[in-house]
Amino acid sequence: MDLFESAESLADVVDGIVRTNESIALFWSRVFGWAPPEAAQLLGISRLDWQVSLSRTLSLWISPKRDPAGSDAEGRLILAWVNLGALLEGTLKWFACVYYDDYLKDQDAIRDNSGRLLQPDGVGFDRLRAFFQKSVWMQGDDYDPWIVQVQQRRNAVHAFKDREIGTFDDFDAAVRRYGAFLKDMNSRVPHPEDLDRG
Repeated sequence: MDLFESAESLADVVDGIVRTNESIALFWSRVFGWAPPEAAQLLGISRLDWQVSLSRTLSLWISPKRDPAGSDAEGRLILAWVNLGALLEGTLKWFACVYYDDYLKDQDAIRDNSGRLLQPDGVGFDRLRAFFQKSVWMQGDDYDPWIVQVQQRRNAVHAFKDREIGTFDDFDAAVRRYGAFLKDMNSRVPHPEDLDRG
């Protein structure tokens, strides 16, 4: 079984996502005094509480009552991808804000057309994804193709041009992968117990 497969039920995976984002919101929204001031400022004004709320709404899309053949199935699937895409984008922004000092020093930090550095909490999903691909992912991380897929399916919300939206089974697999991804990202940041060990 690889990192993204799990014997847990999908409902348990969503519960784990909720708990992890609750823990992130509780801790990282109040880091003044020990985190670098600029990072603490960004995290203090971020809406990590919305990450928790969006995590809870994942249960709307995994319900055993969903009808993949219903007349609203495609609309529900598109909204499910929007939900997951928003969570994924928020997780990337949170991680970049935690490591804001490193971001500031990175040659690939995101800039506007005039060369001015942009804050990671305000850039678009695609530019943020490209930054992570260049500067954050470690050897062996294969997140980028998956992130691109979630992003493209999320963009189907601009429902005029035909786009690939996959199936509810694809979405369920992506939720499982997000659960593993979120745990991985959370394991790469400092935690209160790390501070106690000094």
